[in-house]
Amino acid sequence: MSQAPEGQTFNIGDAAQRSGVSAKMVRHYESLGLLPPVARSEAGYRRYSMREVHTLRFIRRARELGFGIAEIRVLLSLWQDRGRASREVKQVAQRHAADLQRRIDEMQAMQRTLEALARHCHGDERADCPILDDLQAGPRDRP
Repeated sequence: MSQAPEGQTFNIGDAAQRSGVSAKMVRHYESLGLLPPVARSEAGYRRYSMREVHTLRFIRRARELGFGIAEIRVLLSLWQDRGRASREVKQVAQRHAADLQRRIDEMQAMQRTLEALARHCHGDERADCPILDDLQAGPRDRP
């Protein structure tokens, strides 16, 4: 994609294409306040500068890494504050990485449970099924 001249503005479709974010998500991020209100044309159409496109790219990448909206709001604030300490950014990333690890551990435990249940299921014409028995038992009835 060619570089945009300084001062050039884009409609929402062009901004979406340049940032890799759908026009619907551009509007959504605006409604959440992640993207500040943008200039409007005389006809009332949104006009985005490269600054907003860069912000949208930032948001897209943060979402790809699994950051939530609240975390992205903090990261955007830190990104825009040139006087910030990098330790603040690192702390946000480390907290997120720890949360991801916790979720991975939980999912691996679910996987192990399902694999064990599947091993004990005959998978034949019989009606009895340890998988359904476990689901029916619920969390309180388990040892």
